Amino acid sequence: MNQLPDSAEVVIIGGGIVGCSIAYHLTRSGVKEVVLLEQNQLTAGTTWHAAGLVGQLRATHNMTRLAKYTAGLFAELEAETGQATGYRQTGSLTLALNKERMVELQRQASTARAFGVEIEALSPQEAAAFWPGLNTDDAVGAVYLPGDGQTNPVDTTQALAAGARQQGALIFERQQVLEILTSDGAATGVRTSGGTIRARQVVLAGGMWSRQLAAAVGVSVPLMAAEHFYIVTEPLASLTPGMPTLRIPDEFAYLKEDAGKLLLGAFEPVAKPWSPDGVSADFAFGTLPEDFDHFAPILELAAKRYPQLETAGIQLFFNGPESFTPDDRYLLGETPELKNFFVASGFNSIGIQSSGGAGKVLAEWMVNGHPPMDLWDVDIRRTFPFQSTRKYLLQRTRETLGLLYAMHWPYRQYETARGARRSPFHERLIDYGAVMGELGGWERPNWYVQGNTKAHYEYSYGPQNWFDCCKKECLAVRDNVALFDLASYPVFYLQGPDAVAVLNNICANNIDVAVNAIVYTQWLNERGGIEADVTVTRTGADEFMIVSSCASELRDFHWLTSHIPADARAHAWNASSGITMIGVMGPNSRALLQAVSPTDLSNEAFPYYHSAMIEVGYTRCRANRLSYVGELGYELYIPTEFAMHVLEELLHVGRDFDLALAGYHAMNACRVEKGYRHFGHDISDEVTPVAAGLGFAVDMSKSAFIGKAALEALPAKHTERLVNFVIDADNPPLIYHDEPVFCGDELVGISTSGAWGYRLEKSVGIASIRHAAGVTSGYLKDNAFAIEVAGQRYPLQLQLAPFYDRQSSRMKV
Repeated sequence: MNQLPDSAEVVIIGGGIVGCSIAYHLTRSGVKEVVLLEQNQLTAGTTWHAAGLVGQLRATHNMTRLAKYTAGLFAELEAETGQATGYRQTGSLTLALNKERMVELQRQASTARAFGVEIEALSPQEAAAFWPGLNTDDAVGAVYLPGDGQTNPVDTTQALAAGARQQGALIFERQQVLEILTSDGAATGVRTSGGTIRARQVVLAGGMWSRQLAAAVGVSVPLMAAEHFYIVTEPLASLTPGMPTLRIPDEFAYLKEDAGKLLLGAFEPVAKPWSPDGVSADFAFGTLPEDFDHFAPILELAAKRYPQLETAGIQLFFNGPESFTPDDRYLLGETPELKNFFVASGFNSIGIQSSGGAGKVLAEWMVNGHPPMDLWDVDIRRTFPFQSTRKYLLQRTRETLGLLYAMHWPYRQYETARGARRSPFHERLIDYGAVMGELGGWERPNWYVQGNTKAHYEYSYGPQNWFDCCKKECLAVRDNVALFDLASYPVFYLQGPDAVAVLNNICANNIDVAVNAIVYTQWLNERGGIEADVTVTRTGADEFMIVSSCASELRDFHWLTSHIPADARAHAWNASSGITMIGVMGPNSRALLQAVSPTDLSNEAFPYYHSAMIEVGYTRCRANRLSYVGELGYELYIPTEFAMHVLEELLHVGRDFDLALAGYHAMNACRVEKGYRHFGHDISDEVTPVAAGLGFAVDMSKSAFIGKAALEALPAKHTERLVNFVIDADNPPLIYHDEPVFCGDELVGISTSGAWGYRLEKSVGIASIRHAAGVTSGYLKDNAFAIEVAGQRYPLQLQLAPFYDRQSSRMKV
């Protein structure tokens, strides 16, 4: 069929493996009118030159589930469609050349088993047996994943396209999309070189063209192409079919047998961004100029590692572009700027292994109106518009390609594209020893230098160089008073005659409270899962202030605005740029604030979860009495032009109180000790407030709110719950996330957060635990639990209540 239809249910832009996977899964979800448009030929962008690696283990459980699904789909696709895919289950091998890398691999192995991925730790000698001639003299060990595989990217894409066509999808090649059509804030179709198609939904799976196509309709899709290099040798007698893919991340290289030849590819530490001003539409099956000098260091290391390379002839030196995102995670979902406009782009060299799972969940998202699982890792709403700027992407892309094979250190900070967003206090706090981390583009004090500690990170899976500095900050929070720069926290306002009704429908808790009262609440979806975790302050009869979290700013504001009925007399705005937050926390926080303000801050006049406008120096600002660290504390919301003045007042008076400055590492340690949940780690749109232990923040007596029906339908028995734990062992390891938890030999859960608890002097964490008969206090008390870290198990003490200040009395004095 050569004639474009006038309309369709869904139009997909892009005929790479991801676009074809989306078409395939939409048709299998019952969508009848699916049209895919490719400006050249299928696979002509980056799919055609992909290495075709199909790995299963990813950084999180849900991402691993999607990768496993992809492998299973590829294994069955040929039989279903009649189109060969070239898929083979060859396994994969990752070699560690130092102890730190081996610790990382051993930690990954423990996590893999919890995710249901078969994995085996090997000695260097055992690893060498898979690749005869491999030099492992300086290797420390390896891991082997027998379920990983390889596929032919072009053939697999054609199989997905065939499957989509068999179910009625129309696929058109050489149809360039010239314009995405919009109306009333929604995508309504596309204008192509061959005509116009109206559509209920539009999907942008345009690879490295996605950023420029989206920008034309005001949508931010932050990605940029980078040059990706590999060579293919002449046939080598030492290679045999079915050899596992070999990754040597410490030398930035991967090797695979390819029809008797050796393919050597690289993810070098400093990459080469390509075509930052956009990619021409006629760039099809394109290659880039050779740069042997750039690739030579990789080849030199590889030749020492696999000596057969030293004499092998090079049949092909390949350089082709692939798109990368600012955080090495792909972009998926409905865009917050434009309704009915979905994105699936920026796959960071893992598009083949991600394609099946990404296509499946995006199709289900589009059909059902919500994601089928927690996809926050790849949700496009995690990104910010400034990240689509040319300069930002040029700088960050140089780093992100290499991060695929770099050490995945806990607390690792990006080194490029820094300084985009800064609080008014930035330079002053650096003068006081702040070591900045980055989140959402914000430069945030993570810790403060003490003594002879160097003002930079020295990474490790054990205690890092800031460990003792953070301890002093946490003890100051416990024993005295500390100041936190909270400028990165977003602040929204909702105002209008219908504000109460609108917000009470969005919030699970009752926000129809007295003026100057604070409410802690979640925003739920219709399935009862948590979409946002916020505090709401009633600042007037028809006005509310909402405080969210840094990484969730775009997501949360989008959720708020998209749930205001069109006829409601209520208006929301993001006031974050005009308000700067400071946290003053600790038992002496009241006395410090009282020294700079004439407002009565006594417990009787200013109780816990109360808010008021107070004087500080030359200005008035809002003060909220609450705490995320488990101590008496206040948050100040200051007009930005007065923020530096308020800081100076607090620092000046703070000399009399031995005021400490504290960073986000201290805040995180304190909140984990208190069992406070964090969105994106402990809670998500799959977790209900009941399972999260947040039922106290839900008012079921309200007549209605989003998600109430789902909560009412929950069984009385809680078979999965978040619990708090400490490791009950000498020299315990540090917990980060996704470490498996066992009851005896039964896998019963996984950690969601962890830290060193300086106030408890224990390794602490939060875990999601499952038990068919119910996760109760009795179950936790009467059974023996252990957590596995890098292949070793450590006894745990688990309980529903926090281990620090169980009654929360310290915050309420």
